[in-house]
Parts: sequence; structure tokens; C-alpha cells
Amino acid sequence: MKWTHEAEDAVKKVPFFVRKKVRARVEKEAVAAGREIVAINDVKASQKRYLSDMSSEIKGYQLDICFGPGGCPNRAVIGDNLLERVEAVLKEEDLLSFLKERVQEALKFHHEFRITLADCPNACSQPQIKDMGIIGAGLPMVTEKECTLCEACVDACKEDAVTLDDVAILPLIDMSRCVACGKCIVACPTGTILEAQKGFRVQLGGKLGRHPQLARELPGIFSEDEVLEILKTCITFYKQNSKHGERFADLLKEKDFDELVTKFGKS
Repeated sequence: MKWTHEAEDAVKKVPFFVRKKVRARVEKEAVAAGREIVAINDVKASQKRYLSDMSSEIKGYQLDICFGPGGCPNRAVIGDNLLERVEAVLKEEDLLSFLKERVQEALKFHHEFRITLADCPNACSQPQIKDMGIIGAGLPMVTEKECTLCEACVDACKEDAVTLDDVAILPLIDMSRCVACGKCIVACPTGTILEAQKGFRVQLGGKLGRHPQLARELPGIFSEDEVLEILKTCITFYKQNSKHGERFADLLKEKDFDELVTKFGKS
């Protein structure tokens, strides 16, 4: 649907975490009113109605994925199945009822438990600022297969984690720099670099707001089942400690994160 420039500028000023929902509602209401173009008055009217009745839009959690199924050209892992499994856990946990019981005011979006699933480490910044960030990962390994020194792996690595020199007969991968994007695996034409492990990185306790903080990463690459177990553990912790709607990120102290590392972390 077409938007006027003034309407586009107005919707860009809506907080990013509700912008998609506001935009969808504006278009829905404009269509219902028989309009072919969204104007500034449509945006203002819809935004006012939306914000005044925000609590009706709350479902207890926010679950986002970068581009949606099939949309990411850099996927290290296809996380479509995990997305469905994560949402099933969130629905089963009934976070909406929990929030209604604990929050002694009208619910707002910042009360919800927030998760972002990204299929590649580009991640659009979102996993790092959510209660739980899940990032697809393909961990490389060097095999004994002959390397032709074509440097395709070097060119593919944006972190400069892969090196070749005149002496080396095989690529060298600096795992401290590697983000497990899997690009070098795809680029290698000889099978000298193969996939050692595929799964997901997990980050916990990120948030924006008055006191923003980046999420901390659990060490290791995790399977779908392990990711779900981490999620359930975090929600249990959240329900036990959030008395009045406090954010998971505010509740997760250093000692609590260390306990999660001890329970789930991998060397």
C-alpha cells in the first residue's frame, strides 16, 4: 500500500519495537476506510488508538526472526523448526497470565519476555539487546585434505580469522576471532575446511532503555534441544524472581549467569 512521505516520516518516529505492529494496523484501518494511500492523519489516528489500548496487544512474549523463513542470504543454520519449537514453549509457559498476576498496572510491551532468533551472526543487532538471543552457527574445522592455497577461505572471512602463508600447507583458523558464520566452509572448493559443528549460539540478558546492556554469551554451540532447555531454565528463573514485572535482564546478576555457564556452558 502506498504511503505519503509525511506519513512515512511519522511512522519512523514510532519506537522500533512496536513500529511493525503500528504500521500494520495503520494499513488495515486505512483499507477498512476505503483508502488507497496512507496519509499523516491515518497514522496519527491509528497510533493514538493503538497506544491507548496497548494492553490488548500484549501476549506475554515477543519472538522475532531477522528475515523470516528463507529470507536470509547468509544463513549458517536454518532455524525455522527451532522458531516453531521456541514459540510452543513460550505459549505453554503462559507468560501473559504470569504478567497479569505480577504487574500491578496496565501491561506494556516492555513487560514482555523478548527473544530474537537469527540464522547468521550478522544478526541485525537484535539478539544482543534481548532477554535471549539465539544465533545460528556453523563451526569450521581443518581436515587433512590437500589445500590448493586458492585463498577463497581467506577472502570469505570478514574477521580475518583464516590465514595462509607460503610455508603453511593447510589453512590456519584463529578460533578466538571466528564467529562461526560458516562462510569459509562454503567457500572452500577442496573440502580442506569442513563443518565441525552446526547449531546455535545463545546470548542472555540484553536490553535497551535507560540503562542499556548487551547480552552475555554462554560458551559453546548448542543443539535445538539444548536451546529449549536453556530457555525453559531462564523462564523458570524469571518467574521465580520477577515479582512486579521486572525485566529478565535486570534480574540476571553475574552469579546467576555464572550458574548458567556452569550448567550449560561448553569449553
